Amino acid sequence: MDVAISQMGTSSLLLDAAGKVFSETVQARIHATAAILRGRADVEEVVPGMNNLLVSFDLQRIAHDSTTNLLRQIWDGAQPLAPDGKTIDIPVTYGGPMAEDLHDWAAHCRMTIAEAVRRHAAPLYTVAAVGAMPGFVYLSGLDPSLAMGRRAVPRMAVPKGAVIIGGVQAGIMPTTAPSGWHIIGHTAVTLFDPHAVPPSLFQPGDRLRFVVAGVLA
Repeated sequence: MDVAISQMGTSSLLLDAAGKVFSETVQARIHATAAILRGRADVEEVVPGMNNLLVSFDLQRIAHDSTTNLLRQIWDGAQPLAPDGKTIDIPVTYGGPMAEDLHDWAAHCRMTIAEAVRRHAAPLYTVAAVGAMPGFVYLSGLDPSLAMGRRAVPRMAVPKGAVIIGGVQAGIMPTTAPSGWHIIGHTAVTLFDPHAVPPSLFQPGDRLRFVVAGVLA
């Protein structure tokens, strides 16, 4: 499998294995590579992304010129690793004043609201990556029939707890922030607490199940 490895700052490398669509197999290999790297004394931090991996090295323990070859060798030898994280249920209220895109989203999908909600809550999602903002989960597993391209003009304040759709991905807002994703529901679950250990509720490889708490159509 062809990958691109590029320098990020003075001591970090980005391994990019992304293709035109997200691959669960590639993501499993990303997690396997990350697991191997976390056990090395010359690696300071490993951050899995969506079919990519950011690795920060301790250049006091490894020569800068050796980092790219090391990363490529570990990637080439890594076997896909099935997620071994926890599973958390997230109760969601679909629609209502805090989920103003529900009707447009269902219409875009050519479904009734009831059917769109049922399909959204049916899969067991996998946390492919945590990023963009503290605690934000990029979820794989969305039914392709529910995909909807991002808004042309992002909202400047999508509320904390918003359950959202962006392209072929599902997500949840851990805090109020700008976003171009479509708001279809809301949860009261807190995804990020700076005082908790760890502060993020989810880690890459965890599973998530949306549970229908109500539909305000």
